[in-house]
Amino acid sequence: MMDDNDKLLERFFAENKQEVTDNGFSRRVMQHLPDNRRVLLSRLWSAVGGVLALVLFLAFDGLQLLTLYIPELVRETFGFLLEQSAEAQVDPCTLLVAGLILLYFGYKKVLSLA
Repeated sequence: MMDDNDKLLERFFAENKQEVTDNGFSRRVMQHLPDNRRVLLSRLWSAVGGVLALVLFLAFDGLQLLTLYIPELVRETFGFLLEQSAEAQVDPCTLLVAGLILLYFGYKKVLSLA
């Protein structure tokens, strides 16, 4: 039965096929697309900027700074949150679950932007 429907659909579309006139639309679209040279230049600048950022990060001991300050930042942040939760009588597990949910939604938002 499905084969009969497929054949009927194919015959219907074959009999009612219509060509849409282009009127130069494709040519105009192609003219507004960016040049390959511009795309290549943009990618080149992005690569140069990325390499420069990496070189500066390494030259100024960025890894050492991260290992020094990130644990302190995390400790201070979570210490503050735990103090506030103790005052407000909020369970720390609830804060952890809320933080994980916020991280998940933030991750999904970042992925949707890419």
